[in-house]
Amino acid sequence: MNYLWAGMILLGIFYAAFHGTLPEVSKAAIDSAKEAVMLCVTMLGVMSFWVGFMRIAQKAGLMKQAEKGLRPILRLLFPSLPKDHIANQYIAANMIANIFGLGWAATPAGLKAMEALADWNEENCKRYGTTKYRAKEIASKEMCTFLILNISSLQLIPVNIIAYRGQYGSTAPLAIVGPAIAATCCSTAAAVVFCLIRNRRR
Repeated sequence: MNYLWAGMILLGIFYAAFHGTLPEVSKAAIDSAKEAVMLCVTMLGVMSFWVGFMRIAQKAGLMKQAEKGLRPILRLLFPSLPKDHIANQYIAANMIANIFGLGWAATPAGLKAMEALADWNEENCKRYGTTKYRAKEIASKEMCTFLILNISSLQLIPVNIIAYRGQYGSTAPLAIVGPAIAATCCSTAAAVVFCLIRNRRR
Protein backbone atom coordinates (compact mmCIF):
# COMPACT_ATOMS: atom_id res chain seq x y z
CA MET A 1 0.00 0.00 0.00
CA ASN A 2 2.85 2.38 0.75
CA TYR A 3 4.25 1.90 -2.75
CA LEU A 4 0.78 2.33 -4.25
CA TRP A 5 0.12 5.64 -2.50
CA ALA A 6 3.64 6.91 -3.19
CA GLY A 7 3.24 6.00 -6.86
CA MET A 8 -0.09 7.83 -7.09
CA ILE A 9 1.37 10.96 -5.49
CA LEU A 10 4.41 10.97 -7.77
CA LEU A 11 2.24 10.34 -10.82
CA GLY A 12 0.03 13.28 -9.89
CA ILE A 13 3.04 15.57 -9.42
CA PHE A 14 4.58 14.56 -12.74
CA TYR A 15 1.26 15.01 -14.50
CA ALA A 16 0.82 18.47 -12.95
CA ALA A 17 4.38 19.48 -13.88
CA PHE A 18 3.86 18.29 -17.46
CA HIS A 19 0.64 20.30 -17.81
CA GLY A 20 1.86 23.32 -15.85
CA THR A 21 -0.64 23.02 -12.98
CA LEU A 22 1.76 22.62 -10.04
CA PRO A 23 0.37 25.72 -8.22
CA GLU A 24 -3.11 24.16 -8.27
CA VAL A 25 -1.71 20.92 -6.89
CA SER A 26 0.03 22.77 -4.06
CA LYS A 27 -3.16 24.70 -3.23
CA ALA A 28 -5.21 21.49 -3.29
CA ALA A 29 -2.73 19.78 -0.94
CA ILE A 30 -2.95 22.63 1.58
CA ASP A 31 -6.74 22.81 1.36
CA SER A 32 -7.04 19.03 1.76
CA ALA A 33 -4.81 19.08 4.84
CA LYS A 34 -6.99 21.78 6.38
CA GLU A 35 -10.16 19.87 5.51
CA ALA A 36 -8.73 16.66 6.99
CA VAL A 37 -8.09 18.38 10.32
CA MET A 38 -11.61 19.84 10.38
CA LEU A 39 -13.09 16.42 9.59
CA CYS A 40 -11.06 14.81 12.38
CA VAL A 41 -12.36 17.38 14.86
CA THR A 42 -15.93 16.73 13.73
CA MET A 43 -15.53 12.96 13.97
CA LEU A 44 -13.83 13.28 17.36
CA GLY A 45 -16.86 15.05 18.77
CA VAL A 46 -19.32 12.55 17.28
CA MET A 47 -17.36 9.50 18.38
CA SER A 48 -16.75 10.93 21.85
CA PHE A 49 -20.48 11.38 22.30
CA TRP A 50 -21.39 7.86 21.22
CA VAL A 51 -18.52 6.13 22.99
CA GLY A 52 -19.48 8.02 26.15
CA PHE A 53 -23.08 6.95 25.63
CA MET A 54 -21.97 3.33 25.33
CA ARG A 55 -19.88 3.67 28.47
CA ILE A 56 -22.85 5.02 30.42
CA ALA A 57 -24.98 2.16 29.10
CA GLN A 58 -22.33 -0.28 30.25
CA LYS A 59 -22.17 1.23 33.74
CA ALA A 60 -25.96 1.22 33.97
CA GLY A 61 -26.11 -2.47 33.12
CA LEU A 62 -27.85 -1.95 29.79
CA MET A 63 -25.02 -3.66 27.91
CA LYS A 64 -25.46 -6.82 29.97
CA GLN A 65 -29.16 -6.83 29.21
CA ALA A 66 -28.42 -6.38 25.53
CA GLU A 67 -25.91 -9.23 25.68
CA LYS A 68 -28.56 -11.47 27.23
CA GLY A 69 -30.92 -10.51 24.44
CA LEU A 70 -28.32 -11.53 21.86
CA ARG A 71 -27.61 -14.92 23.44
CA PRO A 72 -30.10 -16.84 21.25
CA ILE A 73 -28.49 -15.32 18.16
CA LEU A 74 -25.00 -16.14 19.44
CA ARG A 75 -26.05 -19.73 20.17
CA LEU A 76 -27.40 -20.02 16.63
CA LEU A 77 -24.29 -18.60 14.99
CA PHE A 78 -21.71 -20.05 17.38
CA PRO A 79 -23.18 -23.40 18.49
CA SER A 80 -19.82 -24.89 19.47
CA LEU A 81 -18.76 -21.97 21.66
CA PRO A 82 -19.44 -22.57 25.40
CA LYS A 83 -22.19 -20.38 26.85
CA ASP A 84 -19.96 -18.99 29.60
CA HIS A 85 -16.95 -18.28 27.38
CA ILE A 86 -15.61 -14.72 27.54
CA ALA A 87 -15.69 -14.48 23.73
CA ASN A 88 -19.50 -14.26 23.88
CA GLN A 89 -19.29 -10.96 25.77
CA TYR A 90 -16.80 -9.46 23.33
CA ILE A 91 -18.80 -10.62 20.31
CA ALA A 92 -22.00 -9.15 21.76
CA ALA A 93 -20.29 -5.84 22.55
CA ASN A 94 -18.89 -5.70 19.01
CA MET A 95 -22.28 -6.42 17.46
CA ILE A 96 -24.02 -3.79 19.60
CA ALA A 97 -21.44 -1.15 18.74
CA ASN A 98 -21.76 -1.97 15.03
CA ILE A 99 -25.56 -1.77 15.21
CA PHE A 100 -25.22 1.81 16.48
CA GLY A 101 -22.71 2.59 13.73
CA LEU A 102 -19.75 2.90 16.11
CA GLY A 103 -17.20 1.17 13.91
CA TRP A 104 -14.25 2.65 15.78
CA ALA A 105 -15.72 1.73 19.16
CA ALA A 106 -16.45 -1.79 17.91
CA THR A 107 -12.83 -2.43 16.93
CA PRO A 108 -11.39 -3.04 20.45
CA ALA A 109 -14.19 -5.48 21.28
CA GLY A 110 -13.67 -7.18 17.92
CA LEU A 111 -9.95 -7.63 18.54
CA LYS A 112 -10.64 -9.02 22.02
CA ALA A 113 -13.20 -11.42 20.55
CA MET A 114 -10.71 -12.67 17.97
CA GLU A 115 -8.06 -13.17 20.65
CA ALA A 116 -10.50 -15.12 22.83
CA LEU A 117 -11.62 -17.25 19.86
CA ALA A 118 -8.00 -17.91 18.90
CA ASP A 119 -7.18 -19.05 22.45
CA TRP A 120 -10.24 -21.31 22.45
CA ASN A 121 -9.20 -22.71 19.07
CA GLU A 122 -5.74 -23.47 20.43
CA GLU A 123 -7.23 -25.23 23.46
CA ASN A 124 -9.39 -27.38 21.18
CA CYS A 125 -6.43 -28.23 18.96
CA LYS A 126 -4.45 -29.37 21.99
CA ARG A 127 -7.42 -31.34 23.30
CA TYR A 128 -7.93 -33.22 20.04
CA GLY A 129 -4.25 -33.73 19.27
CA THR A 130 -3.85 -31.07 16.57
CA THR A 131 -0.50 -29.29 16.49
CA LYS A 132 -0.12 -25.86 18.07
CA TYR A 133 1.26 -24.53 14.76
CA ARG A 134 -2.00 -25.39 13.04
CA ALA A 135 -3.98 -23.62 15.74
CA LYS A 136 -1.96 -20.44 15.30
CA GLU A 137 -1.98 -20.42 11.51
CA ILE A 138 -5.51 -21.53 10.61
CA ALA A 139 -8.64 -19.60 11.58
CA SER A 140 -11.37 -21.62 13.23
CA LYS A 141 -14.95 -21.83 11.97
CA GLU A 142 -16.05 -19.48 14.76
CA MET A 143 -13.39 -16.92 13.88
CA CYS A 144 -14.47 -16.94 10.22
CA THR A 145 -18.13 -16.59 11.24
CA PHE A 146 -17.37 -13.63 13.49
CA LEU A 147 -15.30 -11.94 10.78
CA ILE A 148 -18.10 -12.28 8.20
CA LEU A 149 -20.70 -10.93 10.63
CA ASN A 150 -18.44 -8.05 11.60
CA ILE A 151 -17.92 -7.09 7.96
CA SER A 152 -21.63 -7.23 7.10
CA SER A 153 -22.57 -5.41 10.36
CA LEU A 154 -26.20 -4.37 10.62
CA GLN A 155 -26.37 -0.63 11.34
CA LEU A 156 -29.40 1.23 12.63
CA ILE A 157 -27.59 4.56 13.00
CA PRO A 158 -24.67 5.05 10.55
CA VAL A 159 -22.93 7.64 12.71
CA ASN A 160 -19.82 7.96 10.55
CA ILE A 161 -21.71 8.57 7.31
CA ILE A 162 -24.05 11.05 8.97
CA ALA A 163 -21.04 12.98 10.28
CA TYR A 164 -19.38 12.93 6.85
CA ARG A 165 -22.52 14.21 5.16
CA GLY A 166 -22.92 16.95 7.73
CA GLN A 167 -19.28 17.96 7.37
CA TYR A 168 -19.54 18.26 3.60
CA GLY A 169 -22.64 20.43 3.60
CA SER A 170 -25.50 17.97 3.14
CA THR A 171 -28.88 19.59 3.75
CA ALA A 172 -30.28 16.30 5.07
CA PRO A 173 -27.47 14.22 6.59
CA LEU A 174 -29.97 11.85 8.25
CA ALA A 175 -31.49 10.89 4.90
CA ILE A 176 -28.94 8.10 4.67
CA VAL A 177 -30.44 6.24 7.64
CA GLY A 178 -33.19 4.43 5.69
CA PRO A 179 -30.99 3.23 2.80
CA ALA A 180 -28.24 2.25 5.25
CA ILE A 181 -30.63 0.10 7.30
CA ALA A 182 -31.96 -1.58 4.15
CA ALA A 183 -28.48 -2.23 2.75
CA THR A 184 -27.01 -3.56 6.00
CA CYS A 185 -30.09 -5.73 6.64
CA CYS A 186 -29.52 -7.39 3.27
CA SER A 187 -25.78 -7.81 3.86
CA THR A 188 -26.30 -9.19 7.37
CA ALA A 189 -29.02 -11.59 6.21
CA ALA A 190 -26.74 -12.87 3.46
CA ALA A 191 -23.90 -13.27 5.96
CA VAL A 192 -26.07 -15.18 8.44
CA VAL A 193 -27.41 -17.54 5.76
CA PHE A 194 -23.90 -18.14 4.44
CA CYS A 195 -22.52 -18.84 7.92
CA LEU A 196 -25.36 -21.23 8.79
CA ILE A 197 -24.81 -23.17 5.57
CA ARG A 198 -21.05 -23.32 6.04
CA ASN A 199 -21.33 -24.26 9.72
CA ARG A 200 -23.31 -27.36 8.81
CA ARG A 201 -20.27 -28.64 6.96
CA ARG A 202 -17.29 -30.15 8.73
